[in-house]
Amino acid sequence: SQGAIGSLTLNRPAKLNALSTTLMKEMVEAANWFDAQTDVRVVIIRGSGRAFSGGADLKDAMSAPEASAAITIAEVHGYAIGGAFLLMLACDLRMVAEDTIFSIPELDLGIPLAWGGIPRLVREIGPAMTKELVMTCRTFGSKEAKELGLLNRVVAADKLAGECVALAEKLAAKPSVPLLVTKEQVNAV
Repeated sequence: SQGAIGSLTLNRPAKLNALSTTLMKEMVEAANWFDAQTDVRVVIIRGSGRAFSGGADLKDAMSAPEASAAITIAEVHGYAIGGAFLLMLACDLRMVAEDTIFSIPELDLGIPLAWGGIPRLVREIGPAMTKELVMTCRTFGSKEAKELGLLNRVVAADKLAGECVALAEKLAAKPSVPLLVTKEQVNAV
């Protein structure tokens, strides 16, 4: 972490940052570590290499990512597939490169959508679009995801990192208690 802004990078680029049991356990440990750093107010979550994450590593059993006390920003590029898409949705704010591809392929893979993905999607985009995206397993881009209300901002790929840092700095400069109360109240709704 650098002062009030922390960074958590999914670092399995050769596997498109697939969410293995080990990686998820490390993410939970990192979230707990950040929660103990009282000076860290904002955490940017990103993927190394060509993608945010290609989703679950299917040979591993998965458990849900834990919520963080800090404000979390998903910095998403390349692909956010399945569990990685849900990880993005678990973040407070989502900033995405304009060429990012999303899909929720679990049904085609013969597995149910885990991590409370269905209720979260219904709350975010309504039942009809949830059914369509989950049942068809089709890919969709950042423009459609933004139109559905799933994203905060879509930016050029080469501007993504800088825009995320600028947003993190803006948030870190805010009074912390009202910021966290706002997060809690919105999440409670």
